[in-house]
Amino acid sequence: MVAVLEHKKKKKSSARSGTAEVADRLRPLCQVRNIGIIAHIDAGKTTTTERMLYYAGIVHKIGEVHEGTAVMDWMQQEKERGITITSAATTCFWRDHQVNIIDTPGHVDFTMEVERSLRVLDGAVGVFCAVGGVQPQSETVWRQSNRYGVPRVAFVNKMDRMGADFQRVVEDMRTKLGSNAVAVQLPIGAEDAFRGVIDLVNMRAMDYDEKTLGSEVSQLPIPAELAADAEKARAEMIEAIAEKDEALVEAFLEHADVAPEVLVAAIRRTVISGEVVPVLCGSSLKNKGVQQLLDAVVDFMPSPLDVPAITGTNPRDGSTVERSPDDAGTFSALAFKLATDSYVGRLAFVRIYSGHLSRGQNVFNPRTKKRERVLKLIRLHANDRTEVEVLHSGEIGAVVGLKDTTTGDTLCAENAPVELMGIRFPEPVMFMAIEPKTRADKDKLDAALAALSAEDPTCVVRTDAETGQTILSGMGELHLEILKDRMDREYGVVTNSGRPMVSYHETIMASGAATHVFDREFGGSRQYAKVALEVRAAKRGAGTTISVDISDTQIPREFKSSVQDGINDGLITGVLVRYPVTDINVRVTGGAFDQESSSEAAFRTAAVMALREAVMAATPEILEPIMAVEVVTPADYMGEVLSDINSRRGKVQSMDAIGDMQIVKAAVPLAELFGYSTAVRSVSRGRATYTMEPTHFAVAPADLKDRLLNQ
Repeated sequence: MVAVLEHKKKKKSSARSGTAEVADRLRPLCQVRNIGIIAHIDAGKTTTTERMLYYAGIVHKIGEVHEGTAVMDWMQQEKERGITITSAATTCFWRDHQVNIIDTPGHVDFTMEVERSLRVLDGAVGVFCAVGGVQPQSETVWRQSNRYGVPRVAFVNKMDRMGADFQRVVEDMRTKLGSNAVAVQLPIGAEDAFRGVIDLVNMRAMDYDEKTLGSEVSQLPIPAELAADAEKARAEMIEAIAEKDEALVEAFLEHADVAPEVLVAAIRRTVISGEVVPVLCGSSLKNKGVQQLLDAVVDFMPSPLDVPAITGTNPRDGSTVERSPDDAGTFSALAFKLATDSYVGRLAFVRIYSGHLSRGQNVFNPRTKKRERVLKLIRLHANDRTEVEVLHSGEIGAVVGLKDTTTGDTLCAENAPVELMGIRFPEPVMFMAIEPKTRADKDKLDAALAALSAEDPTCVVRTDAETGQTILSGMGELHLEILKDRMDREYGVVTNSGRPMVSYHETIMASGAATHVFDREFGGSRQYAKVALEVRAAKRGAGTTISVDISDTQIPREFKSSVQDGINDGLITGVLVRYPVTDINVRVTGGAFDQESSSEAAFRTAAVMALREAVMAATPEILEPIMAVEVVTPADYMGEVLSDINSRRGKVQSMDAIGDMQIVKAAVPLAELFGYSTAVRSVSRGRATYTMEPTHFAVAPADLKDRLLNQ
């Protein structure tokens, strides 16, 4: 199926490569597309990806999420629950283009998978439910795409569902997402009557043969009853794109009936610039519209050559470095995900930004300042692995052999180092205590937790200083449940765990200062250190800064790192209730030492105690995570739903009607949402559904603070 290009040999640029030669590309760089499938949970991302692979000839039987046979949902936990938990990468070929696809999760507990995937992608397909429209997680992934400037195409899925409304979803995208959504297709029918789409670019109707599972697509004249609507929609499409593209204006002035190829080129330019989001429609489950979505990926999405060159920082002098996608250029790549494979061991998923990566090559990590050797290179298809000799610029693959690399690390040539922008990860909002069932499993549990936290930066493991318990933090109840299940199945560790609890933070509301003198005798020798510091409240969500900018006559240079370590210890262990301290600025203002008696341990201890005293003087408070909750309920149960939200300290922010359903949006403390799935089903007789996602931390009320202090 795959026609490999004529053999072209290039010499490696690395001095270490000797006489080795760069293996051929599967496709030229201009024919490569790196895309992600992003959406709210249950919008049909994985089902859409499965159809893409089927029509592209990569799989010969369509896998179904509800049957547990989807290729991209390969984890046992994904098959059992019918949801995507981890992002899966694959490659297919369409119209002689190489399409590298990452299918991402839609559940809010796994939003980190979306974050790191979008960091390395050139484009994304946003899948929207034709009934639900723009849902909470749709907004989240859209904001993530905005942050990384990722061009997008939208696909309105489930047009066969009762209540499907294509135009409403397009309008939702404009109002709720602030996107310039432009319909480039119209549905032929809706709900049970949905049978195909109208291509507004080429002005033709597409009909799908159900006997061949949609593989055979017929191009037909537009039905007479829809001709006027199609003409109007095409005119609106041309007008919307012409507002952003001068070349299309000129073409329109020359000839009002713009040629399809001119229109495609204009749409592509405006998509790449981020000014237009073309909207297509279909039903992936019913095998309608997916081929045209693949066409849109090829026609409208950028190749690595079409996006701006990646920029980074030279770790030696801090200067800005630019790297372009060129196989003969200097090597640079970003490790965006780690995974453990039972056959090959630790895998680092990488995006090659410039140069090429060969098996056996040495790479440099600017964070660790270490050189590592690439043992194997792998091209991915879900959990199937194909070994290759080379990964080229613009490609996504996996590396075996990197022991010290973690998520967000840059890999580069040692003689031309660069540090690319890393990946931002959300703070865990929930935790639970965990321990092995038997003492013999202690080492196995430690190894499992180390592997899981290396794979997943939102899986945070710590030891409680007072109780000695191992604390596992994550993004929600489901996230913690999956982590515990993976320890049992993948690592063979049977554990006992406490109930999930909310991960509170501590902060300050004012300023404070303190000086602590540590002067004690241990084992016949004196330990002395003096540290003075002040703390100030930072803007909510700003995080923490530490400044140890004082003269060496007050605290010698060799002890300053100990002071910083002590402050970090105090911030992590907390002051009020052992929760981490955040949104605080710490500045060391003075200190003293004794030539004979001062030590690193003394300065570290003095810094911890000074921080605690300063925080206690600065009006400390507890912060609790607040969730954005959206409930979709029949109007008959609106009162019960609102009453339940109010009883959970929730604040209703909006109420909207879509058909005979009501949508309630509210901000509710996470602590009040344990067991909410059961409660919302109970008050609505099982007819309401809900979604939630963390939005921010807010100061906890006085009664909750007192309860936590007295635990």
